[in-house]
Amino acid sequence: MVLSAEDNLRLNVLLAQELYAVRIDESKMTVFALTAKGEARVPLNAIGKDEPYIKEIKALFSTHVMGSPGGYPVYLKRWTRMGQARDESLAQLLLLGEPEAVVAAVHASGLTDELAARAWWAMPTAENARRMLERKAVVEGETGKILAEFLLEFLPFEEEQSDMIESVRLVLQPGLISQEEKEKLWSKTKTKRSFYVGFLHAAADDLPVEVAAHPEYEKIKLQLMPLIEKSNPYATMLEKVLSAKGQATIKTIEDALKKPGNQDVVVSLLTAVSKYFERIVPEQFTGDDIGAICTEAESLCCSKNADIDNIVAALNGATDRVQEYLCAMTVLACLSVKLVNPIFSRSDAIGTVMRKKINPITDPVFEKLQVLRG
Repeated sequence: MVLSAEDNLRLNVLLAQELYAVRIDESKMTVFALTAKGEARVPLNAIGKDEPYIKEIKALFSTHVMGSPGGYPVYLKRWTRMGQARDESLAQLLLLGEPEAVVAAVHASGLTDELAARAWWAMPTAENARRMLERKAVVEGETGKILAEFLLEFLPFEEEQSDMIESVRLVLQPGLISQEEKEKLWSKTKTKRSFYVGFLHAAADDLPVEVAAHPEYEKIKLQLMPLIEKSNPYATMLEKVLSAKGQATIKTIEDALKKPGNQDVVVSLLTAVSKYFERIVPEQFTGDDIGAICTEAESLCCSKNADIDNIVAALNGATDRVQEYLCAMTVLACLSVKLVNPIFSRSDAIGTVMRKKINPITDPVFEKLQVLRG
């Protein structure tokens, strides 16, 4: 199939310009281009059926950009979504008018802020916005704020809770949204409980909620300061957890764990909790058995361990619950998807049914959270 004379002329004039990105609207049979002079629009006058005609249009752009009419190998979808596109070819990918080529650029590790802006013009979807906000260059550039604003506005329309969590996590990166927007997003956690998990991933140390410090915080902090200055991991973690910000985190974990909507939320929450306590995770523990984790944590906190012994000695007379605190934190540090894998592999239940099935795991976790809440 050949292009109509009018389309052939217009598209070749377009290709003679400095192009930044190309988008083909197949439903409207129109080619859009982002050029050095601004946005250009070329309505198509198809000869024959639309689908083969669009294929010829893409072949024209591919020949101009890559020297071959073969176009982008869309069958490499998985490969390109793993970020394997070469950095030096990213700008070319945006000129092919092929959505999967744009996705390849979006997933590439070498994506710059300028290329992100072009990719966003070419294919403005929530998934692309999330992937681009994983790149430091984009977050710190001008495009990052634009993507974050879009994700905030699109949140009410997200259907997958995992996407909600990811969007919240990404927009909460420093410098993307204002404190007012952060607080407004937090206010929605009452009805969108999966948002809690996004906050725990991105801002566990600075949640926009006021919670009082643990009743024993001041005296424990005073006694632990010499050990904190020596970078004792348990002392640092205990002071952090008992502080006002730490208590806000513990309460948020409790709120998120009360009614997780589906399995994705549970898995992401367990990951966020273990990440918060990661500085005290034991070198070895039984990761797939909550009972064993509790037993091993208790044994660790009662064994001969220099860091723990120093804390127990330092807090002698300040509190009689030091080993309970240390044990609770250690259990929470050991949480992971391994605990729920045996349940989720046999059931795809969500909501109330799922929560009942994971009670043997969540009940001990609630107990440890209550210990730290005092």
